[in-house]
Amino acid sequence: MDLSQLETFLAVIEERGFSRAALRLHRTQPAVSHTIRRLEDEVGEPLFERASREGTLTATGQLLREYAERLLKLRREAASALEELRSLERGRLNLAANEYTCLYLLPVLDRFRQECPNLGVHVQRSFASRIPETVLGRSVELGIVTFQPEDPQLKAIGVYTDSVVFIVNPKHPLARHKRVALRELGTESFIAHNVVSPLRRRVIALFEEHKTPLNIDVELPSLEAVKRFVAMGNGVALVPGLAVRNELERGELVQVQVQELRIQRQLLVIHRRNATLSRAALAFLNCAKLIATEQGTPFGFRRLVREEAMALRRTEKADAAHRKM
Repeated sequence: MDLSQLETFLAVIEERGFSRAALRLHRTQPAVSHTIRRLEDEVGEPLFERASREGTLTATGQLLREYAERLLKLRREAASALEELRSLERGRLNLAANEYTCLYLLPVLDRFRQECPNLGVHVQRSFASRIPETVLGRSVELGIVTFQPEDPQLKAIGVYTDSVVFIVNPKHPLARHKRVALRELGTESFIAHNVVSPLRRRVIALFEEHKTPLNIDVELPSLEAVKRFVAMGNGVALVPGLAVRNELERGELVQVQVQELRIQRQLLVIHRRNATLSRAALAFLNCAKLIATEQGTPFGFRRLVREEAMALRRTEKADAAHRKM
C-alpha cells in the first residue's frame, strides 16, 4: 500500500461516501472505488461494510484508519520540517576547530546567529591534525585549519590571514620600544604553549637561524593561559595575533615589533569537495564572505584553486624540511 491509497481511504471515511470523496479528490467515483478495492486486496480483508452507503468501517477498516492517520500526519510533519529547513527555520551547523581557530569563528558565528537565530550550532573541539579526517568522515560539515590538507577530496577557502606577534606586559622594559631585533630577545624568559605545533617549530627554527637562544622557561596547556600569565608580568611570548587582539586593544598586553619576525598563517575553511552542503553550512559561508567584504584584511574569502593548494602544500613541506636541517 502507498500513501495515496491511504489518502483516498481516509477521504471516503471523512466524506462518508465514495461519491463525495471523489468530488473532494477531483477524481471519478469508479477511480475511487478501484483504489479501495486494490487496498482491500493488499490487506486481504474488506475495509467497508458493503451494505452501508455511508462508508461504515469493518473492524479491519477501523484498525487501518488509525495507522493511516498517523502515517499521513507524519508526511505532513516531514513536509513542514523540510520547508522550515529550506527557510532556515530549523537545522544545525556542525563544525570542527581547535582552541586557536575557534577565535576566528566567534565574529562569524555572531553574524550567523543574527542572520539565522533558529539554527543550532555545534563546534567540535579537535586537534588540528585530525580535523580533515573528521570532515571526510562526515562527523562535521566544515572544519577550520591552518594548513592545506593533502587529501584531494577536500576543498579549502582562505578566510583569515594571521601573523605571529611578540607580546609583553605593559610594565616590561621592552614595552617602551616600538621595534626590537631578534637577538635582543636571547635573554628573555618565554612562556609557551606546551603543544608541539608547526608554529612552535617555525619559531624555534627562526631563533636557531639567527643564533639566538630561545629560553622557554614555562609551558602552559592553552593560549589563554599563556597570554594571561604574560599579562600578570611573567615573561614574554610569541603568539598568533588573533589570540591577543582584544587584550592589545584593552591595553592589557603590548605588542612589540620584531624586525626578523615575519611568520604568517592562513586560516582555511574546509569541506568535502563533492558534498552538497546544508543550508546552514551555506549560510555560515555567506556570513564569512560578508564579514570579509565589510571588514577587509585580515578577514578574507577566497577559494583556493587546485594549483594554489598544491603550491601552499609545497611551501609547508619546504618549511618542514628546512626546520629538520
